[in-house]
Amino acid sequence: MRSLPLSLALACILCGAACGSGDAGVPVDGAAQAEQPMATLTDLSAHHLPLLLETPTDAPVPDIVWKDEIGKLLVRAGDHFALEIYEAPSDLGRLKADLDRDLLKKNTIVEEAPDLLIYRSEFPDDSSLVFFHFNRSITVGDRTFQVQDAQDADATFNEKQVRRMAVAIRPKPAA
Repeated sequence: MRSLPLSLALACILCGAACGSGDAGVPVDGAAQAEQPMATLTDLSAHHLPLLLETPTDAPVPDIVWKDEIGKLLVRAGDHFALEIYEAPSDLGRLKADLDRDLLKKNTIVEEAPDLLIYRSEFPDDSSLVFFHFNRSITVGDRTFQVQDAQDADATFNEKQVRRMAVAIRPKPAA
């Protein structure tokens, strides 16, 4: 029931942005701009996060829910866009070690940068069960946030969708 007023407030904010606040329709940068149309920006400061969410205009209005019990902000915009944001120090080394020790799935790193890891997980016995995931670390001031794809049964993504989600969160510029 708590998420209904939040969703209503978010819808009002997005409607106001679409009517000329200047945030809607901000183009994304570089190669990503060629792949998708203009993007819609959503300020996440209402959730005490100094971050901006950038969703393609062809995506539905994002459903943003704070989950107190797990300390994560869940963002979902349709069937092909779902991510989680939480505050924690970056530890990509631990994540890579966990992927190496996984006894159930074979994990292959697709892209690695100091703040980003995109990887492919597949079940060795069934080549049709292939999943792409990402983990990105964003530092804003003295706070560090982890952004990752939602890894639940309802969320499976291809590599292009994961790449789009990996760049969807960015630091909010200082006022």
